[in-house]
Amino acid sequence: MFAREGYPTMTLATIVLIGVVYLTFNFLPEWLAYILSASVAVLWGIVIYFFRDPERETPQGENLIISPADGKVVLIKEIEEDVYLKTKATQISIFLSPLNVHVNRNPISGKLEYLKYHPGKYLMAWDENASIENERADFGVLHGSGTKLFFKQITGFLARRIVYHIKEGDDLVAGDRFGMMKFGSRMDVIIPGNVDIQVKEGDRTWAGQSILGQIN
Repeated sequence: MFAREGYPTMTLATIVLIGVVYLTFNFLPEWLAYILSASVAVLWGIVIYFFRDPERETPQGENLIISPADGKVVLIKEIEEDVYLKTKATQISIFLSPLNVHVNRNPISGKLEYLKYHPGKYLMAWDENASIENERADFGVLHGSGTKLFFKQITGFLARRIVYHIKEGDDLVAGDRFGMMKFGSRMDVIIPGNVDIQVKEGDRTWAGQSILGQIN
């Protein structure tokens, strides 16, 4: 299964591959045509692989906070969140390499109360300043328990486009797909103090499947 956000890119890559194969084998020496075609085919394969979208089985539990992204937990720190939670909280930052699945999933069920897109810089995604200086989209969700959760799609050095299909007022379901970040990025999940965090720096996460924490 492939991410719908990747269809235009995958179609273009396929057209380019077909065009290169046709032109090289008709106008270049056969040995050179094989080399060029094979090189383009490898790039085509990388593009197709990037937009894969495997099915995931989301753990059941109303109070669970699920990872919204595949990747590696690169930072867990205490912060003062003054945009949506407006309190002291814990930031969990997940770095996505170009090899990770980049489809994002809702970390929690609830009402999407806050959404804002920010244009910005393209610092390396593991840079702490990326959370506030890079291009990003911010999401604030009110859980049925009254707990608020804040999370951010953040572009990295390679990424140039954030995609999401949710809007303010939507009712989100934990584990459902809501968008993607293209070609290397970062996801920050800002968790209030009444959540028992169940990951540590260095852990690997899988979107819609790994448990980040549980609301007490």
